[in-house]
Amino acid sequence: MSDSKTLSEKTPLEANAPPAPQEQTDRPLTPEEEIAELEKLLSQEPDDFQARCRLGELYFSQGRLDEALAEVKKSIEMAEGLRTEMDRSLAMYYSNLGTIYGTKGMMDDAAIQFRRALELNKYDVLALFNLGRLHCERKEYLQAKDYFERLIEITPDDPIAWYNLAGVYEKLDDPQVSDYNTLDMAIQAYMKVLELDPHHLECSFKLMDIALNLKKPELAIKVMEEAVAQNPDEPLAYYNLINTYEKCKMFDLAEETRQKLKDRFAKRSREAIKS
Repeated sequence: MSDSKTLSEKTPLEANAPPAPQEQTDRPLTPEEEIAELEKLLSQEPDDFQARCRLGELYFSQGRLDEALAEVKKSIEMAEGLRTEMDRSLAMYYSNLGTIYGTKGMMDDAAIQFRRALELNKYDVLALFNLGRLHCERKEYLQAKDYFERLIEITPDDPIAWYNLAGVYEKLDDPQVSDYNTLDMAIQAYMKVLELDPHHLECSFKLMDIALNLKKPELAIKVMEEAVAQNPDEPLAYYNLINTYEKCKMFDLAEETRQKLKDRFAKRSREAIKS
Protein backbone atom coordinates (compact mmCIF):
# COMPACT_ATOMS: atom_id res chain seq x y z
CA MET A 1 0.00 0.00 0.00
CA SER A 2 1.34 3.42 -0.91
CA ASP A 3 2.20 5.93 1.88
CA SER A 4 1.51 8.93 -0.35
CA LYS A 5 -1.49 11.20 0.38
CA THR A 6 -4.28 11.92 -2.03
CA LEU A 7 -5.23 15.56 -2.70
CA SER A 8 -8.26 15.29 -0.43
CA GLU A 9 -6.40 13.98 2.57
CA LYS A 10 -5.02 16.19 5.37
CA THR A 11 -2.69 15.58 8.22
CA PRO A 12 -3.95 16.43 11.74
CA LEU A 13 -1.90 19.61 11.73
CA GLU A 14 -3.31 20.64 8.39
CA ALA A 15 -6.87 19.90 9.53
CA ASN A 16 -6.52 22.24 12.52
CA ALA A 17 -4.78 25.03 10.69
CA PRO A 18 -6.70 28.36 10.37
CA PRO A 19 -8.21 29.09 6.96
CA ALA A 20 -6.11 31.07 4.59
CA PRO A 21 -6.94 34.79 4.74
CA GLN A 22 -9.34 36.01 2.06
CA GLU A 23 -9.16 39.31 0.34
CA GLN A 24 -11.27 41.95 2.15
CA THR A 25 -14.13 42.98 -0.13
CA ASP A 26 -16.26 45.12 2.31
CA ARG A 27 -15.17 48.67 3.02
CA PRO A 28 -16.76 51.61 4.84
CA LEU A 29 -18.85 53.94 2.72
CA THR A 30 -17.38 57.29 1.96
CA PRO A 31 -19.36 60.28 3.31
CA GLU A 32 -20.68 61.03 -0.18
CA GLU A 33 -21.78 57.42 -0.66
CA GLU A 34 -23.48 57.38 2.76
CA ILE A 35 -25.21 60.67 1.93
CA ALA A 36 -26.49 59.17 -1.32
CA GLU A 37 -27.79 56.08 0.52
CA LEU A 38 -29.52 58.18 3.19
CA GLU A 39 -31.08 60.49 0.62
CA LYS A 40 -32.45 57.46 -1.20
CA LEU A 41 -33.79 55.97 2.05
CA LEU A 42 -35.47 59.22 3.11
CA SER A 43 -37.11 59.61 -0.29
CA GLN A 44 -38.87 56.31 0.49
CA GLU A 45 -39.22 56.65 4.28
CA PRO A 46 -39.28 60.37 5.13
CA ASP A 47 -40.20 59.67 8.79
CA ASP A 48 -36.99 57.77 9.56
CA PHE A 49 -35.75 59.98 12.39
CA GLN A 50 -32.33 58.37 12.86
CA ALA A 51 -31.56 58.54 9.15
CA ARG A 52 -32.48 62.21 9.02
CA CYS A 53 -30.29 63.04 12.02
CA ARG A 54 -27.35 61.21 10.45
CA LEU A 55 -27.86 62.97 7.13
CA GLY A 56 -27.72 66.35 8.86
CA GLU A 57 -24.45 65.37 10.54
CA LEU A 58 -22.94 64.29 7.24
CA TYR A 59 -24.01 67.44 5.44
CA PHE A 60 -22.38 69.49 8.19
CA SER A 61 -19.15 67.45 8.11
CA GLN A 62 -18.95 68.01 4.36
CA GLY A 63 -19.47 71.74 4.67
CA ARG A 64 -22.92 71.64 3.04
CA LEU A 65 -24.29 74.06 5.62
CA ASP A 66 -27.59 75.04 3.97
CA GLU A 67 -28.55 71.39 3.55
CA ALA A 68 -27.38 70.60 7.08
CA LEU A 69 -29.52 73.45 8.42
CA ALA A 70 -32.60 72.16 6.60
CA GLU A 71 -32.12 68.59 7.84
CA VAL A 72 -31.45 69.58 11.44
CA LYS A 73 -34.61 71.72 11.45
CA LYS A 74 -36.59 68.75 10.12
CA SER A 75 -35.03 66.52 12.78
CA ILE A 76 -36.00 68.97 15.52
CA GLU A 77 -39.55 69.17 14.19
CA MET A 78 -39.79 65.38 14.17
CA ALA A 79 -38.31 65.14 17.68
CA GLU A 80 -40.78 67.72 19.00
CA GLY A 81 -43.62 65.74 17.44
CA LEU A 82 -42.38 62.52 19.03
CA ARG A 83 -42.02 64.25 22.40
CA THR A 84 -45.54 65.67 22.18
CA GLU A 85 -46.94 62.24 21.36
CA MET A 86 -44.99 60.67 24.21
CA ASP A 87 -46.21 63.37 26.61
CA ARG A 88 -49.81 62.70 25.59
CA SER A 89 -49.39 58.99 26.13
CA LEU A 90 -47.69 59.51 29.49
CA ALA A 91 -50.38 61.98 30.56
CA MET A 92 -53.02 59.37 29.78
CA TYR A 93 -51.27 56.89 32.08
CA TYR A 94 -51.03 59.45 34.88
CA SER A 95 -54.76 60.13 34.47
CA ASN A 96 -55.49 56.41 34.62
CA LEU A 97 -53.36 56.18 37.76
CA GLY A 98 -55.26 59.09 39.27
CA THR A 99 -58.56 57.38 38.44
CA ILE A 100 -57.43 54.25 40.27
CA TYR A 101 -56.39 56.29 43.32
CA GLY A 102 -59.72 58.10 43.22
CA THR A 103 -61.64 54.83 43.04
CA LYS A 104 -59.71 53.65 46.12
CA GLY A 105 -60.70 56.86 47.92
CA MET A 106 -57.13 58.23 47.92
CA MET A 107 -58.15 61.68 46.70
CA ASP A 108 -54.95 63.56 47.50
CA ASP A 109 -52.91 61.01 45.58
CA ALA A 110 -55.42 61.14 42.74
CA ALA A 111 -55.15 64.93 42.51
CA ILE A 112 -51.34 64.71 42.30
CA GLN A 113 -51.54 62.32 39.36
CA PHE A 114 -54.15 64.40 37.51
CA ARG A 115 -52.03 67.54 37.92
CA ARG A 116 -49.00 65.65 36.67
CA ALA A 117 -51.02 64.61 33.62
CA LEU A 118 -51.87 68.26 32.91
CA GLU A 119 -48.22 69.26 33.21
CA LEU A 120 -47.50 66.86 30.35
CA ASN A 121 -50.64 67.56 28.34
CA LYS A 122 -52.77 70.56 29.28
CA TYR A 123 -55.55 69.20 27.06
CA ASP A 124 -55.97 65.91 28.95
CA VAL A 125 -59.75 65.64 29.18
CA LEU A 126 -59.86 62.98 31.88
CA ALA A 127 -57.57 64.95 34.19
CA LEU A 128 -59.52 68.20 33.72
CA PHE A 129 -62.86 66.49 34.37
CA ASN A 130 -61.70 64.63 37.46
CA LEU A 131 -59.97 67.63 39.00
CA GLY A 132 -63.16 69.62 38.44
CA ARG A 133 -65.22 66.93 40.16
CA LEU A 134 -62.70 66.61 42.99
CA HIS A 135 -62.81 70.34 43.75
CA CYS A 136 -66.62 70.26 43.59
CA GLU A 137 -66.70 67.50 46.19
CA ARG A 138 -64.46 69.65 48.37
CA LYS A 139 -66.74 72.64 47.76
CA GLU A 140 -63.84 74.49 46.12
CA TYR A 141 -66.04 75.85 43.38
CA LEU A 142 -63.72 78.52 42.01
CA GLN A 143 -61.04 75.93 41.29
CA ALA A 144 -63.67 73.58 39.86
CA LYS A 145 -64.92 76.38 37.60
CA ASP A 146 -61.46 76.85 36.09
CA TYR A 147 -61.08 73.17 35.26
CA PHE A 148 -64.56 72.81 33.78
CA GLU A 149 -64.18 75.97 31.71
CA ARG A 150 -60.92 74.60 30.30
CA LEU A 151 -62.69 71.31 29.61
CA ILE A 152 -65.46 73.10 27.69
CA GLU A 153 -62.87 74.79 25.48
CA ILE A 154 -61.61 71.35 24.46
CA THR A 155 -64.95 69.49 24.30
CA PRO A 156 -67.58 72.14 23.53
CA ASP A 157 -70.13 69.52 22.47
CA ASP A 158 -69.99 67.42 25.63
CA PRO A 159 -73.25 67.76 27.60
CA ILE A 160 -71.69 66.22 30.72
CA ALA A 161 -69.01 68.91 30.82
CA TRP A 162 -71.63 71.64 30.40
CA TYR A 163 -73.83 70.09 33.11
CA ASN A 164 -70.98 70.08 35.62
CA LEU A 165 -70.03 73.65 34.74
CA ALA A 166 -73.66 74.75 35.12
CA GLY A 167 -73.76 73.21 38.60
CA VAL A 168 -70.61 75.11 39.57
CA TYR A 169 -72.04 78.40 38.30
CA GLU A 170 -75.19 77.74 40.31
CA LYS A 171 -73.17 77.12 43.49
CA LEU A 172 -70.99 80.20 42.98
CA ASP A 173 -74.08 82.42 42.79
CA ASP A 174 -74.81 81.64 46.44
CA PRO A 175 -73.68 84.70 48.50
CA GLN A 176 -72.43 82.37 51.22
CA VAL A 177 -70.08 80.74 48.70
CA SER A 178 -68.79 83.68 46.67
CA ASP A 179 -69.60 87.20 45.54
CA TYR A 180 -69.96 86.03 41.93
CA ASN A 181 -73.23 86.63 40.09
CA THR A 182 -73.29 83.53 37.91
CA LEU A 183 -76.91 82.38 37.89
CA ASP A 184 -77.54 83.64 34.36
CA MET A 185 -74.41 81.76 33.29
CA ALA A 186 -75.81 78.64 34.98
CA ILE A 187 -79.07 79.02 33.05
CA GLN A 188 -77.21 79.36 29.77
CA ALA A 189 -75.06 76.33 30.56
CA TYR A 190 -78.10 74.19 31.46
CA MET A 191 -79.79 75.27 28.24
CA LYS A 192 -76.66 74.23 26.36
CA VAL A 193 -76.93 70.80 27.95
CA LEU A 194 -80.49 70.42 26.68
CA GLU A 195 -79.45 71.62 23.25
CA LEU A 196 -76.84 68.85 23.12
CA ASP A 197 -78.90 66.23 24.96
CA PRO A 198 -82.66 66.96 24.93
CA HIS A 199 -83.34 63.82 27.02
CA HIS A 200 -81.33 65.04 30.03
CA LEU A 201 -84.10 65.07 32.64
CA GLU A 202 -81.94 66.13 35.59
CA CYS A 203 -80.94 69.21 33.65
CA SER A 204 -84.58 69.99 32.86
CA PHE A 205 -85.49 69.76 36.54
CA LYS A 206 -82.58 72.01 37.56
CA LEU A 207 -83.52 74.61 34.98
CA MET A 208 -87.18 74.44 36.00
CA ASP A 209 -86.31 75.10 39.66
CA ILE A 210 -84.09 78.07 38.79
CA ALA A 211 -86.74 79.55 36.50
CA LEU A 212 -89.46 79.24 39.15
CA ASN A 213 -87.20 80.78 41.81
CA LEU A 214 -86.46 83.69 39.47
CA LYS A 215 -90.19 84.16 38.79
CA LYS A 216 -89.78 83.14 35.15
CA PRO A 217 -92.82 80.88 34.70
CA GLU A 218 -92.65 80.95 30.90
CA LEU A 219 -89.16 79.45 30.94
CA ALA A 220 -90.10 76.81 33.52
CA ILE A 221 -93.16 75.75 31.52
CA LYS A 222 -91.26 75.68 28.23
CA VAL A 223 -88.49 73.54 29.72
CA MET A 224 -90.86 71.00 31.23
CA GLU A 225 -93.12 70.78 28.18
CA GLU A 226 -90.04 69.97 26.10
CA ALA A 227 -88.93 67.46 28.73
CA VAL A 228 -92.24 65.59 28.40
CA ALA A 229 -92.04 65.72 24.61
CA GLN A 230 -88.50 64.28 24.68
CA ASN A 231 -89.24 61.72 27.41
CA PRO A 232 -92.85 60.63 26.81
CA ASP A 233 -92.44 57.41 28.81
CA GLU A 234 -90.94 59.04 31.89
CA PRO A 235 -93.54 59.68 34.65
CA LEU A 236 -91.24 62.14 36.48
CA ALA A 237 -91.34 64.46 33.48
CA TYR A 238 -95.15 64.58 33.65
CA TYR A 239 -95.20 65.05 37.43
CA ASN A 240 -92.83 67.99 37.23
CA LEU A 241 -94.79 69.56 34.38
CA ILE A 242 -98.00 69.18 36.40
CA ASN A 243 -96.27 70.75 39.42
CA THR A 244 -95.04 73.64 37.26
CA TYR A 245 -98.51 74.29 35.86
CA GLU A 246 -99.95 74.31 39.37
CA LYS A 247 -97.30 76.71 40.68
CA CYS A 248 -98.14 78.99 37.77
CA LYS A 249 -101.87 78.62 38.60
CA MET A 250 -102.57 76.95 35.25
CA PHE A 251 -104.83 74.33 36.79
CA ASP A 252 -106.64 73.34 33.60
CA LEU A 253 -103.36 72.46 31.91
CA ALA A 254 -102.23 70.62 35.04
CA GLU A 255 -105.38 68.49 35.01
CA GLU A 256 -105.09 67.89 31.26
CA THR A 257 -101.50 66.69 31.71
CA ARG A 258 -102.52 64.50 34.64
CA GLN A 259 -105.12 62.84 32.43
CA LYS A 260 -102.59 62.34 29.62
CA LEU A 261 -100.31 60.64 32.11
CA LYS A 262 -103.08 58.30 33.29
CA ASP A 263 -104.14 57.47 29.73
CA ARG A 264 -100.61 56.80 28.55
CA PHE A 265 -99.69 54.45 31.36
CA ALA A 266 -103.08 52.74 31.37
CA LYS A 267 -102.46 51.97 27.68
CA ARG A 268 -99.00 50.64 28.49
CA SER A 269 -100.46 48.38 31.19
CA ARG A 270 -103.01 46.95 28.74
CA GLU A 271 -100.30 46.33 26.16
CA ALA A 272 -98.14 44.61 28.77
CA ILE A 273 -101.01 42.30 29.75
CA LYS A 274 -101.67 41.37 26.10
CA SER A 275 -98.05 40.54 25.49
